[in-house]
Amino acid sequence: MDLSELAFGGGGLDRADHLRGEADALRADPGSRALPIWRGRPLMAGTSGPGGDLHLELLAPDHPLITEHDPQWIFLGKQGDTPLFAADISVMPAYSHAADGGPGDPGMDMPAPPVGTLPGDARFPDLRAALAGLTPFESELAATARGILEWHRSHPFCAACGAQSAMDQAGWRRLCDACGRMHFPRTDPVVIMLVTSGNSVLLGRSPGWPEGMYSLLAGFMEPGETVSAAVAREVAEETGVRVGPAQILATQPWPFPASLMIGCWAEAESLEMTIDPAEIEDALWISREDLADVFAGTHPLIRRPRRGAIAQVLMKNWLAGTLPLGQTPAKGTGHG
Repeated sequence: MDLSELAFGGGGLDRADHLRGEADALRADPGSRALPIWRGRPLMAGTSGPGGDLHLELLAPDHPLITEHDPQWIFLGKQGDTPLFAADISVMPAYSHAADGGPGDPGMDMPAPPVGTLPGDARFPDLRAALAGLTPFESELAATARGILEWHRSHPFCAACGAQSAMDQAGWRRLCDACGRMHFPRTDPVVIMLVTSGNSVLLGRSPGWPEGMYSLLAGFMEPGETVSAAVAREVAEETGVRVGPAQILATQPWPFPASLMIGCWAEAESLEMTIDPAEIEDALWISREDLADVFAGTHPLIRRPRRGAIAQVLMKNWLAGTLPLGQTPAKGTGHG
């Protein structure tokens, strides 16, 4: 199975958790580097779009872009002897690209373009726009930084007593001074399913997605479920299709905001669909030949999937016949 295009697949970041208590001293190291993050968007430079070459821009912690915008610091780990940090500078004001023709996504509110010692094309694009271009190490660094900062943003209060908690352990936990409770970053497991029936695969579409965007069915796991049980429940809830036992194929951290995508395969035991409009907008069976047109960009209805996402990787491997589709678990055993 070819996972070379799987973004956030792991790049060998040394998280150096034993050094989190020494983060302030490490940040003062002249060789340390920081990744500025603005409202969930890491600083990058290069060209975007098909064939683009966006890469992370790591700065010295005392760079004015960071120090002038009241940063919050996260110790990410080390690369060799280099301490690495995320610097949240979300207080930096935004401006409209549409108004002045600045770089980035047209019509999106973005911060003023960085100046001075930074490349002229440095900016804060949506991380999903760079999935195909980042190195494995860069993608792990960016996913870690975005995921943990989003957790801090969305969990400012103690779940035990309601008091405001504070960042602790170089960003890897929150501590409530009022009751002493410690809180740690969470990751939500999501099953995403390659559901097949002979020469066809099941695709779905959520409300609000861009025109022509279809993908594999997916949903959050519930307490007490095995992976296989979650696959069967989600497929049935959304489409009414019954599936056999599921086989785990690959996993992917997905920091939008903080999920672990568990890529599975299951064979359909029924083809008739009853779509739940509260769950999805549309679903359809598509043949292997039509999926080839989707990847070629020539399908009249469905747009090419986003490169780097686990759905794209699973579909591409199924199309190429490179999925490790061996023995599936006995019905009812699932995966723990």
